[in-house]
Amino acid sequence: MASIESARYFNKAISVLKLGVMVLGIVLIAVFLENITVRKFQALRTEIASQEVVGITASERVKQLDCLTKNIYWEAANEPFEGKVAVAQVTINRVASGKFGSGVCGVVYQKNVFYEKVICQFSWACETKYRTQAISAKQYVESEEVAKRVLLENFRLPSLTQAMFYHAAYIKPGWDREKINQIGQHIFYK
Repeated sequence: MASIESARYFNKAISVLKLGVMVLGIVLIAVFLENITVRKFQALRTEIASQEVVGITASERVKQLDCLTKNIYWEAANEPFEGKVAVAQVTINRVASGKFGSGVCGVVYQKNVFYEKVICQFSWACETKYRTQAISAKQYVESEEVAKRVLLENFRLPSLTQAMFYHAAYIKPGWDREKINQIGQHIFYK
């Protein structure tokens, strides 16, 4: 009699264990599918924003390329290739988010007013000293090549798919943002 009772408890325990494993499996599959879906939607948003294909003219594409090149140059001319790509990618991520200016040039030259002071998203766009500085032809060409790869070829750094902000490593803005990575002399955030 005791062995029959033990067998019942054992069978019940096995059934509960099987049910637990099945529930765990379903939860893991759900988490996996959610992650895939989120990544796919993010990739689609980025692709749509970077292409901006509908009704775009060649002259508009050249203008976007010029705005992105200038932003890369003034923000990261002395950075390595990866640092230049990172700055360009933040610009494109902002375009994709729809929370900043419209299009590449709109994001690059976006201005806000805080306490009656005009603040640019990228400081060089507000500071006139940059317009009088000599431009290094070599660094400008490098910046333009990066702009082409990011804007026209959709080249991205996988670690910065969610990067929306950055600052120079020597600045301490006290942001309450999630840090993603440091590349060269810039720290990137969500």
